[in-house]
Order: sequence, then C-alpha cells, then structure tokens
Amino acid sequence: MNSDELAGLYLLTPPKIDLAPFGEKLKSVLDTGAVDCLQLRLKDVSDDEIRKAIDTILPMCADRDIPLILNDRPDIAKKSGCDGVHVGEEDASYDEARAIMGEEHIVGVSCYDSRHKAMIVGDKGADYVAFGAFYPTETKEAKTSVTPEILEIWTTFTTVPCVAIGGITADNVAPLVLAGADFIAVTGGVWNHPDGPEAGAKAIKAAIEATEI
Repeated sequence: MNSDELAGLYLLTPPKIDLAPFGEKLKSVLDTGAVDCLQLRLKDVSDDEIRKAIDTILPMCADRDIPLILNDRPDIAKKSGCDGVHVGEEDASYDEARAIMGEEHIVGVSCYDSRHKAMIVGDKGADYVAFGAFYPTETKEAKTSVTPEILEIWTTFTTVPCVAIGGITADNVAPLVLAGADFIAVTGGVWNHPDGPEAGAKAIKAAIEATEI
C-alpha cells in the first residue's frame, strides 16, 4: 500500500450493505479509477455475511489492483485472502493483528488524536496510521476531533504513511492534503454524494489533484 506524490483515495464501504445491488454499485465506483484502496467495514453482521461480502468484493479489487482491507477482523482477513486489516481501539491490538496477518500483509491502525499511539505502532511496523475525525461525521460517533496540524507534525518526523478520516468531502479535503495526508479515507462523501457515488469518488479525487498541482 504505497502512496505516490498524490494523496490516495481510501474508500470505506457503508457499515450496512445489501450485497447484490451494492456489488454492482461498487464495481461502477471502482471503474472510475479514482479509488486507490478499499476497506470493507461492516458492523453488527455475522461472520458468514462478512465472508460472503469478501467473496464478492475481493475479485473486483484484485482485477483492478486495488488492495482490500478488512476492518476489525484479522482472523477472517487472513483466511479470506484480504490484502490487509485495519484495527481500532476496540478491535484486536496491532501485535495480535500482525501475528495473524504476517509481515506480507497490510496492518493499519486507528490512532484518533494520539501521536503517541501512532509512534508506538509505527515503530512496531504498522503500514499506516489513521488520524481523525477531522470534520463532523454521520458514519460513526467520533471519539476525538483533530486538526490538520497533527498531519503536519507526523509527516515532519516520520515516513510511516498517515490516513486522514472523518467527514471528508471534496469541499473540505484541501487542508488535509496540504498538511501531508498520504491517504484520504471517505465514506459518506462518496456513498451519499447527491449525484451518486461515482460522481462522489471522482469529485474527491479531482479535489485532491487540484490541491497538489
């Protein structure tokens, strides 16, 4: 999971999906070419539902050379062939996730507003750290609120990639890009876009590119 000079668009799925119609919608979004990484983030569903979603989505990502990251569950991620796992405060620890996934897979960690936690997991070998929420979000209740300064400080002192998350849209992404975010994580800004998710993904990617040119 490497970022080039442009910040990448890290798309998260909605926490609830109807797999068949969602799969078609996701395929259209991935075909825009705007998405650099996808996280499958399902909440309050059975393990079987998670596995079925992976079986549908993983081939789409593989065909387009887009890494698929599973939220929360390193055990399912490894057995199902996902490219990596993302863990938060209430999930498996970084150490547990790495032990399950192995060195060849991506392990990312939510660090919220804590540079201290980010430094610890970064030193241990995390592939990226995520900071947020930067803006109000309807996707989940944000535990912390942060400013772009945390990204500026992080990128000054370390080369571990950082992800910005929380209420990000095409209209407010610029300060995060300018502050040095390697990836921009988005849920509602794509899936709830008034012109449809394809337009949402294109708009955010265009805003990222316009900021950095």
